[in-house]
Amino acid sequence: MEENFEDEELDNLVILNDEDGNEVKFEFLDLVELDNEEYVVLLPISEEGEEEEGEVVILKVEDADDDAEEESYVSIEDEEILNKVFDIFKEKFKDDFDFVD
Repeated sequence: MEENFEDEELDNLVILNDEDGNEVKFEFLDLVELDNEEYVVLLPISEEGEEEEGEVVILKVEDADDDAEEESYVSIEDEEILNKVFDIFKEKFKDDFDFVD
């Protein structure tokens, strides 16, 4: 019997579309502020509804426009910013996760 993932109660579920328009599910882990910008830290979730071990995804939060409540997530090209955001995240959650460099 297949489980319908949408029926599960996950308040921290984020669904984004990849560059091919496919829906990708993530667990929202944290919101990190750095230099007056906000970044989300997301963990990919497999099709079976389980967290995948491995890398988190860090995206910059941008407001869609001034009137809308929506926000969009933009990929970050700058390795230095990615590393700073990840270091902040690791420090906040050092007791909750086992980080592997």
